[in-house]
Amino acid sequence: MDVSSFMDGLSIALEPVNIMWIVIGGFLGTVVGMLPGLGPATAVAVLIPITFSMNPVSAIILMAAIYYGAMYGGSRSSILLNTPGDGSAIAATFDGYPMAQKGQAGPALAISAVASFIGGIIAVIGFVFLAVPLANFALKFGPAEYFLLMLLTLSAIVALSIGKMVKGFLAMMIGLALATVGIDTQTGVYRFTMGLPHFSDGIDFLIVIIGVYAIGEVLYNFLNIDQQKKEKKKVGKVWFTKDQWKRSKWPILRSGPIGFLIGVLPGAGGTIASMIGYTTQKQISKNPEEYGKGAVEGLAAPESSNNAASVGAMIPLLTMGIPGSGTTAVMLGALIMLGLRPGPLLFEQQPDTVWALINSMFIGNIALVIINILLVGVLVKILDTPAKVLYPIIVLLAFIGTYTLSYSTIDFFLLLVFGIFGLFLKVLDFPIAPLVLALIVGAEMEQNFRMAVLSSNGSLGIFFSSGVSITLLVLTILSLFYPLIIKLVKKRNDLEEDQMSKSS
Repeated sequence: MDVSSFMDGLSIALEPVNIMWIVIGGFLGTVVGMLPGLGPATAVAVLIPITFSMNPVSAIILMAAIYYGAMYGGSRSSILLNTPGDGSAIAATFDGYPMAQKGQAGPALAISAVASFIGGIIAVIGFVFLAVPLANFALKFGPAEYFLLMLLTLSAIVALSIGKMVKGFLAMMIGLALATVGIDTQTGVYRFTMGLPHFSDGIDFLIVIIGVYAIGEVLYNFLNIDQQKKEKKKVGKVWFTKDQWKRSKWPILRSGPIGFLIGVLPGAGGTIASMIGYTTQKQISKNPEEYGKGAVEGLAAPESSNNAASVGAMIPLLTMGIPGSGTTAVMLGALIMLGLRPGPLLFEQQPDTVWALINSMFIGNIALVIINILLVGVLVKILDTPAKVLYPIIVLLAFIGTYTLSYSTIDFFLLLVFGIFGLFLKVLDFPIAPLVLALIVGAEMEQNFRMAVLSSNGSLGIFFSSGVSITLLVLTILSLFYPLIIKLVKKRNDLEEDQMSKSS
């Protein structure tokens, strides 16, 4: 690390105008992250025309602040409404929403903000020291490695469906089937489009997320709206207890580096990072049965991971010119139009720009944790809104978010279809996460598999041809059998305890 360049970047980041853009971008990102269906990519895309009149350094600082600000905001609606603002916030619903239902919305929002802050800081420190080495490692990932990484993610999330793994597998298969809709990018064949041009690009996973989570949740709760009226939800203290912090600190510190490393891999993104952060923490937990019922660790881990991933995604963007996520893909186009050419030469030719961005991330994460904790008192009041008022608002936001995706009324019908489908999934007790994750990674998973097989002339040996591939395969197998192993070990321990109690 060049110390002089680092200090020059720090002085640029501390300029009043750039601090202003950091705060504005972070706040906008938080708000946009809360709104179902919008997400950071949409926010950055909408603001691109504004950045043309800005200094390129200020522009990239603003866009990055929106990006990681949305990681903070996405969990707000996940915790309060069980409606993820973006794909990376899905894991926050698993334990965040149950905490809110228990009257712990305040602690849940506070711990998610602190976890995002720590995960972001860990990732920025990693960015400073590991940017170039990690970018070189990511280049070793070919189609076979990417396919196995996605397979590992899917197997891990299905394995989490303890007690209903068959339902989790079926949900995953439905998600993979939905991912095949659209034009086959390798052959140009139209698949399952029903003759509608709108389906040529496939089904937008955000519509499915909004449908099964937002509309499905509203329909499910509407069935019991009279009973809900009698319930009095308690928000709880707007901070976390010492015990909650004690349970959360190590999951946060473990998940931050995991999210950062996954974020460096182009295409992996915050969704995979948060899921792996959650599954890893659950699998090593002494009390995995508490997860999904309001375990604070189950909220802290994915929140740390997804924010760290947003920082990690900047590494392939800046060092190789390869977008690590949908948002950084939008940013790549904006940077090129601003005269910045991301790639290895950027660190040599414009080091001040890179180090100003890195330092702005330190400042931005500090600003965002303050903003999000100060806003907790306002956000938790959403829970006090009467159900008959709250649910129409959620539906309205869902339709607005859906319409902004492609400005097509066909998406409204898709939203309703997946909303009803989400209702049936909840009634039949099917896990939703495997379906959504499979839909998100399905298309890329298929293409990487086919490219890997084609490059090896039809031989499946390519999936065993590198140390990375073998490691991913071993982890995939372990993730599937881990719940069974844990169950057997626990059963054995219970038998030993029974025998000891009888002998005594």
